[in-house]
Amino acid sequence: MARRIMLIDDYESDLLFTRLILERCDQHYEVVEYDSAPEALQYLQSHPAHGISVILLDINMPGMNGFEFLETYETLAATKQAEAVVVMLTSSPDPRDRDRAASFASVRGYITKPIDKATASSLMNLIDPN
Repeated sequence: MARRIMLIDDYESDLLFTRLILERCDQHYEVVEYDSAPEALQYLQSHPAHGISVILLDINMPGMNGFEFLETYETLAATKQAEAVVVMLTSSPDPRDRDRAASFASVRGYITKPIDKATASSLMNLIDPN
């Protein structure tokens, strides 16, 4: 059974590269992409049975950045969050961003772009550690 991963990033090239790595990492991932954080939130709110396991979230985006997304995401009803965990996938190596991300209960990881095949393969260990 394919696990669903939501990618949220404002750069089309980053979405493409990450999706390609996920598709080639020997896992069965179904990828849902959004280039806008508000659109991704709208999807989660309107599809409670979304089946998203992992959200790969960029920090620096126009309109609503990754931290603003998290502030809203964590106020969603548990049924809208489902089992999804968030992994920051960002170009920011700033320790302050890493610390701020860790302050959110839903965040289970922090990856500096670009993601590699080994990291992509291990994403489900964040929700299924066995």
